[in-house]
Amino acid sequence: MHEFTGTTAVVLTQANITSNNSSVPFATLVAVNDPLRTGPEPDSELIGNVQGISLLAGSNASSTQYIEFGFNTGKFNGSSLSVFSRGDPGLAVVGGRGQFAMATGTALFNPILINATNVIIEFNFTVIHY
Repeated sequence: MHEFTGTTAVVLTQANITSNNSSVPFATLVAVNDPLRTGPEPDSELIGNVQGISLLAGSNASSTQYIEFGFNTGKFNGSSLSVFSRGDPGLAVVGGRGQFAMATGTALFNPILINATNVIIEFNFTVIHY
């Protein structure tokens, strides 16, 4: 997943907390629409997109994710995996569409790059589906 602040991740709302100097303070709700690629390189093959929302709901930097990994090329074209979960150590796969109908499983993630404007995260899915 390749995220670029301001173009594919937008803060929808956040609590009015003046004493929190975090870049993502408590109660921040972010909408995402990120490219899904086969590798961490910006020019790696585009295979779909990641859409959803992320809510910073804890007292640390953890968040709750409501996101869908949609595929629009190749073997899984038109299929998707849905995640609804809190962070570490992985995310719960709670469903899917197309070839991933009724999917359950986990999505482990590994942050590759995180800075003020970019986030690149590697996901490793293990799912059971029909």
